[in-house]
Amino acid sequence: MQLGLTGKTAVVTGGSKGIGLAVVRLLEEEGVRVVAASRRPTPELKETGAVHIPVDLTTAEGATALVDRALEELGGIDILINNVGVGDPEDITRGALTGFLDLPDSAWQHTFDLHFYSALRVTRAALPSLVERSGVVVNVSSIAARLAGQGPFDYNVSKAALNSLTKVLAEQFGPKGVRVLSVSPGPVSTGVWTDPDGAMGRLAAAEGLGHQEFVERFLGEMGATTGRVTTPEEVARLVVFATAPNNVHGADILIDGGIVKSAF
Repeated sequence: MQLGLTGKTAVVTGGSKGIGLAVVRLLEEEGVRVVAASRRPTPELKETGAVHIPVDLTTAEGATALVDRALEELGGIDILINNVGVGDPEDITRGALTGFLDLPDSAWQHTFDLHFYSALRVTRAALPSLVERSGVVVNVSSIAARLAGQGPFDYNVSKAALNSLTKVLAEQFGPKGVRVLSVSPGPVSTGVWTDPDGAMGRLAAAEGLGHQEFVERFLGEMGATTGRVTTPEEVARLVVFATAPNNVHGADILIDGGIVKSAF
């Protein structure tokens, strides 16, 4: 796309598959040097030119270790993509099938560690470099933040918190030259939706339905105007565009096929 990113550096969390892997690939096409963080590498990530850092971002130590290693590899951070999320399919299905009174504190803690605190901690560690280099932070959120009354409700609430964090960071660090924004996909054709043992497959089994039948029904109930899920590559194009020089700041950009109907 020739977005003026050649020579920049980036850290992508959850970069081994799905949206994160698509972002890594597209950033590299734009001439960006990339560090990708995940618990384990994948064959697909190994085929890229990214430096993989194995790390558990549900811990404070993991976030600090990632940024320290990334600074060693890259010399500085221009772009931070906080994308890590979902984790074990069991996490999503538990939040979708368990009532509020029955979901234990440990489930809430794990969900927030993965989806909220990982972004908070990595961003906090990276901010000195981002301020020095007038960088950009893109938090990959979800339209679930706007659908908090629906399950999996712990995931939805964690993404709502991430959106609020995005606003706080935008206000505090925009004057220091750091742009901060979020991108919120709806359903995306990652393993969560496509794998028979993924979250949608498990929810289908819980209802006694076939995987594809359940996905089509669920998508229809969500009201996707385009009638289809988004691809990881489509989300990646939006994320990478957001990192390019522009004046988009503090915004939450939807890519959901028209599911969210409200004007504001």
